Amino acid sequence: MNKIAPVPRRPPKPRTRSAQREATRERIVEAALEAFAEHGFRGASTRDIAERARTNQGLITYHFSSKDALWRAAADRIFGMLAKRMTEQLNALASEDPRARAREAIRSYVRFAAGHPELFRIMVDEGKNSEPRMRWLVDTHLKPAYERFLRPRGVRITGFDDANLPHAYYVMAGAGSLIFAVAPECRRLTGLDPETDAAIEAHAEFVARLLVP
Repeated sequence: MNKIAPVPRRPPKPRTRSAQREATRERIVEAALEAFAEHGFRGASTRDIAERARTNQGLITYHFSSKDALWRAAADRIFGMLAKRMTEQLNALASEDPRARAREAIRSYVRFAAGHPELFRIMVDEGKNSEPRMRWLVDTHLKPAYERFLRPRGVRITGFDDANLPHAYYVMAGAGSLIFAVAPECRRLTGLDPETDAAIEAHAEFVARLLVP
């Protein structure tokens, strides 16, 4: 019986220059997000970001006109991811019960915060300053998120009057994120590893039931 010769596999096509540039830019933004979350805007250096991205500082200057522009690209990345996740989750919910929708939206936020602790770290680092970056972050990303929070079919938490919604919003943001942003402290203080799947789900359920009994 004659064996059929295997068809030789074609080597992968080399990336175009445009694709290479885009891949480098993506690595820089990802590295910048990590660095800004860990060290803040002032503490993060472009040298550190270049090392994390496995590239050279000259390419950071090539892709971004300034450190501020790089910070904004990093913020666009993380808050864009959050908005996409929350929109997809809310659109997928079949229930029209506002309390059930609110609980599931909170669970989705907590799960996202667990996987992306840099979200809370950047909000805290910039939120304490009355600087252009904070104002840009609020106007570009936080206001739209807050408005979605207020909508009846959004994340709005039932049972609170309008005067208390700002408090509910910040309770959700803090309660849903802090434990993951300070995971090393939590492990040493309580013995709980908040980064395990079981801990994340327990925390998501706790915060959802705390805010929407």
